[in-house]
Amino acid sequence: MAERLAASLLPAAASPSPSARRATVAAAAAASFPSSCSARAGLRLRSSRSGSARRFFKAGGSGGGGALRVVRCMAASDAAQLKGAREDIKELLKTTYCHPIMVRLGWHDSGTYDKNIEEWPQRGGADGSLRFEPELKHGANAGLINALKLIQPIKDKYPGISYADLFQLASATAIEEAGGPKIPMKYGRVDVTEPEQCPPEGRLPDAGPRDPAGHLREVFYRMGLDDKEIVALSGAHTLGRARPDRSGWGKPETKYTKDGPGEPGGQSWTVEWLKFDNSYFKDMKFLSQIPLKDQKEQDLLVLPTDAALFEDTSFKVYAEKYAEDQEAFFKDYAEAHAKLSDLGAKFDPPEGFSLDDVTSDEPADEKKQEAAPTPEPVAAPAPEPVAAAVATATADDNNGAAPQPEPFSAAKYSYGKRELSDSMKQKIRAEYEGFGGSPDKPMQSNYFLNIMILIAGLAFLTSLVGN
Repeated sequence: MAERLAASLLPAAASPSPSARRATVAAAAAASFPSSCSARAGLRLRSSRSGSARRFFKAGGSGGGGALRVVRCMAASDAAQLKGAREDIKELLKTTYCHPIMVRLGWHDSGTYDKNIEEWPQRGGADGSLRFEPELKHGANAGLINALKLIQPIKDKYPGISYADLFQLASATAIEEAGGPKIPMKYGRVDVTEPEQCPPEGRLPDAGPRDPAGHLREVFYRMGLDDKEIVALSGAHTLGRARPDRSGWGKPETKYTKDGPGEPGGQSWTVEWLKFDNSYFKDMKFLSQIPLKDQKEQDLLVLPTDAALFEDTSFKVYAEKYAEDQEAFFKDYAEAHAKLSDLGAKFDPPEGFSLDDVTSDEPADEKKQEAAPTPEPVAAPAPEPVAAAVATATADDNNGAAPQPEPFSAAKYSYGKRELSDSMKQKIRAEYEGFGGSPDKPMQSNYFLNIMILIAGLAFLTSLVGN
């Protein structure tokens, strides 16, 4: 179960019933992003009290010290709502090109895990804590508020899923939609409920440490990952850009980023920085052979931790392999990503579940009565305005948006249907609308011919005055 009521909370004079011993208690926490125990498929109401399943316990009543009224959460996330959220995430990716920041969102939520700490949530990991302000303020998380603003409407639409699952779902979906491998994910992660449960700062990797290879091992070994997994996960730098105003790394823009897509600017590791393939390893292999002083003149970014992959003897074995064999990279990356996304997570049910083979033994009628209704499929909500990290789709690609009015074409109203220059179009349009015409309601007579007659008339009058 997601959470259990301690026996000490039961009245001392009463003998606790089996149902009371199994009751779940959760505390609502005040936070910038709400916690996520909410109405979902599989919830069973244990009282007649009406209202939202998100607020769920009350002690009191008459006789015998009172009774507990609770809602029992049967799973951390609802599979049907997760599937719906996945489709909405795909639409979000198409319209905002936010693949890189979604990958980063999932990684930074799980990457705080410390295998030397057993207690949850003190051990860190994929628990949704990144939604709280104390963790968002960590230096390594600069800009991730933009990812939360993008994904919050999806969380609002599907309240029956945890933030921890949503972050990892977005990360894996972004990889797959960018052309990467299918990640063997499982779900059911439980969220932390208050800011005080956030991990301390300093557990995430630094891009420019004094000893890059040693730093990578210190951070990833603490998570329980090995050299192969370190190199495979580094390959995700094939996506995205670094911006000097956020991370302190990279150029303001390069020839590969100055025109977007999305908001222009930043410096990418690869030429096609929204395509997931093994280009990162090919490019790093080439750039690592260039002297460091000359690398600064290149349009592709090389961080000290990137160069270490081809400098360290152990890392280089895998980096060389992935540069030559994309299939091998995809296989190892998918396994490493799935492992990273599970780090430190507390699952409910304990074994988690896959969206590909979810089964249920509940009768259909019972599920219909007790499950929260799954929202009907609707168009993905438009993302809220965010800062420079993510941007809307390019002007020539509506990506499902409402069709725009047809641009005015002056030649459409001119003699011979001939296309004119832009400056002439503007002049003709201004004069045309001055006479009462518009692109949607043409004048009854031929506009171009009328202009010519008017000019001829004025010329005739001028000649008369001159004579």
